[in-house]
Amino acid sequence: MQDASRKLRVAILGSGNIGTDLLVKTLRSSLLDCTLFIGRRLDSRGMNKAKELGVKISDKSINAILDDSKCCDLVFDATSARDHIKHWALLKKLDKMVVDMTPSKIGKMIIPALNISEIGENKNVNMVSCGGQASIPLSFALNQVNDKIEYIEVVSSISSRSAGPGTRINIDEYVENTEAGLRAFTGCDKVKVILILNPARPDIDMQTTVSVKVKNPDMEKTKEVIAEMEKRIQKYVPGYRIVVPPVYENNRIVTMVRVQGLGDYLPSFAGNLDIINCAAIAAAEEYAKMNSIKGKNYGR
Repeated sequence: MQDASRKLRVAILGSGNIGTDLLVKTLRSSLLDCTLFIGRRLDSRGMNKAKELGVKISDKSINAILDDSKCCDLVFDATSARDHIKHWALLKKLDKMVVDMTPSKIGKMIIPALNISEIGENKNVNMVSCGGQASIPLSFALNQVNDKIEYIEVVSSISSRSAGPGTRINIDEYVENTEAGLRAFTGCDKVKVILILNPARPDIDMQTTVSVKVKNPDMEKTKEVIAEMEKRIQKYVPGYRIVVPPVYENNRIVTMVRVQGLGDYLPSFAGNLDIINCAAIAAAEEYAKMNSIKGKNYGR
């Protein structure tokens, strides 16, 4: 196991489903060391899980970091879009690197398959949304080999059990941020994003359908770039699978991806947690590598 003093020290702010799943993934990383897990209630499921794993916890929310600014080098903010706006105003003054898990639209949008190298240029990076991490790389790839995409529509279905309170109060922000990400990475102005919380039992895996309106597509190249993008994403999200390869009908290219999780905190049906958290871990690890190259030592 790598010496903890050579790892990037991270704090996780938010003890819900996303934060707790992030905790398990962070502890497995050879580049990251979770030095503080923060929530608001010591008796929450997430806090109890952290205690079981031997991780230091606090119920003081953002004040835990303000009271001990040397506790970490990077903060995962897994709270809500509204709270992140307040948190960033404080963390910016402490010169902390922040990976925003909320759809706040503040930081630089990072999709590891597309722009991971930009992680070192920004102190606040935004992971867009689970649907954004699933659909934006595919939309980008489709745009690369087909001229004049007129419209993009993304429909994501997830198990309702995988959507915690933070996700539910941010649904409007989820839609807005995912649409903003699609526009930013493709240049297509006309986009629509739909999120479906499915209460079915047994629970469904996350599925995302991408539909783009385009005339005279190059379907051979389209299939090639989608297959290539699938492999690129699987390097950090193992459960990412194209289940409907690109087809063209009614002037639209349609493709569908299914995401199964690693089952770190919630069962494997919670691919929506897995894809955004795996993307966040990839971003944090890239930041750790960049700082390691610069010769920075970490330590308590």
